[in-house]
Amino acid sequence: MANNGNANGNVWQFKGNTATSDAAAVALRKLVFKMFRNYNLNSGKPILAPSPGDPSASPSFLTSPVAEEAVAAAARSGMANSYAPSPGILKARRAVANYLNGELPAKLTEEDVYITGGCNHAIEIVIDSLAGNPFANILLPRPGYPHYDARAVYSCLEIRKYDLLPQKDWEIDLDGLEAAADDNTVAMVLINPNNPCGNVYSYDHLNRVAEMARKLGIVVISDEVYKHVVYGDRPFIPMGIFASIAPVITLGSISKGWVVPGWRIGWMAMNDPNSILKSTGVIQAIEDCLDLTPQPSLILQEALPDILEKTPKEFFDKKMKAMRHSVEHSSERLKDISCLFCPKKPESCSYLWVKLDTSMLVNIKNDFEFCMKLVSEESVLLIPGVALGAANWVRISIGTDASVLDEIFDRIQTFYDRHAIRTQPKSLGLLQ
Repeated sequence: MANNGNANGNVWQFKGNTATSDAAAVALRKLVFKMFRNYNLNSGKPILAPSPGDPSASPSFLTSPVAEEAVAAAARSGMANSYAPSPGILKARRAVANYLNGELPAKLTEEDVYITGGCNHAIEIVIDSLAGNPFANILLPRPGYPHYDARAVYSCLEIRKYDLLPQKDWEIDLDGLEAAADDNTVAMVLINPNNPCGNVYSYDHLNRVAEMARKLGIVVISDEVYKHVVYGDRPFIPMGIFASIAPVITLGSISKGWVVPGWRIGWMAMNDPNSILKSTGVIQAIEDCLDLTPQPSLILQEALPDILEKTPKEFFDKKMKAMRHSVEHSSERLKDISCLFCPKKPESCSYLWVKLDTSMLVNIKNDFEFCMKLVSEESVLLIPGVALGAANWVRISIGTDASVLDEIFDRIQTFYDRHAIRTQPKSLGLLQ
């Protein structure tokens, strides 16, 4: 038992909040830092850790000069030195509404949009706003993005999982989703384009998701942060198209599309043509939560309209060409590493999501051991699937240059060769 006393015999009446520890335990950032601690500083090998979801350090994935100039101009203008209103400034909210409106039948206005400090901040606001019922639960995908789990734990929102089906191009198991729900289910999270699987959902599948949400009486939280990182044949369809069926809260940011995760600017958009979110008090709860949290940088809010409206299409085309090359190159290199198998090349995001066959390895029981030993022996940091809800899968970040990818796969190959089970040759028997 901890001793809360001191040398003078006083008893201190405070202690740390264990809720933060419980939530941080499932956060991806916590795991990554833990794995960094397993890095052998004396290995002589620089660590290769393409920062999870962050290709920004690679020369092939630099942001647009238009975005950089927009931020610099906002800083020089003298108009971004004050506090911002909690929902965000109107010009930024209007720019996001226009950016999202393209295919939406029910158009957004600036009043439907709230500016946040990146998509993670939006996740926190939405989860907190839905956590009023002490018996409430939320449906999260498996595999998925751990920040939803961490915030739900912190907000005392029960987590229930639904599966993504690899044999059906990672579609949602709608029967399983329905079975996981009950009268206390408040929302489901949809990640499209999908992190970590790299798939993009079809119009028909999203329509079925909306119909299921209406049947269950829940809101769809649609995480669309990777909408500008789609390089396959299937087009991205925004979930807000189906908001007349069930209300949709769209989360997004410029972090992935513009490769600037450190800028921390994002949004929430209320696709709610039937005013369900307003009548149930969700809009008010979101606005109240925003009053309790720091506002995003006003410099970035001032710059956001120019970033969204003036970035040329050629910037995204060049970035997607580089990602397609990374996918093809990585998939080819993966063929030589028999314990890792990618069931389908990704169509989006910046990862390979691969199945790990531990039966081919000596003294490695699972994906966590695989990744911990890999970073210790070869100074390569991969994300174990268990951190994303799927045991014996591994997420490999591939948003980097070919030379770095080659070094990553060379080291994984060396690690595999060191730990692979050696098959014994069949006995030919005695010569007669």
